Amino acid sequence: MNIVQFAVSMVLFFVLFFGIGFLLNMILRSSWIMAIVYPIVVLLIVDNFAVSRYFTDTVYAFSTVFERLVNLKVVDIVILTSGFVGTIAAGLVIKWLRKNGYQMF
Repeated sequence: MNIVQFAVSMVLFFVLFFGIGFLLNMILRSSWIMAIVYPIVVLLIVDNFAVSRYFTDTVYAFSTVFERLVNLKVVDIVILTSGFVGTIAAGLVIKWLRKNGYQMF
């Protein structure tokens, strides 16, 4: 992965999860819902099997996904972290907007 792909991926994950987090926080009237859901999203990004595998073969699914999490490269960790920073920023923006009197839904 070259530096341009890395930079674009970081910005893309930040903006994507900021937008999703902002919308969910606005609709569900909670400031941190996406920050709580984000680790589950990361697990779904890292694994490469169906979600039903978590219910049918739980031990295999979780051991495999945690093994893949441990073996992530630094570049992947930074990209996923930028998505988490986007969810935190969305929560902070929602709190700031509500504090300043903006009623959303």
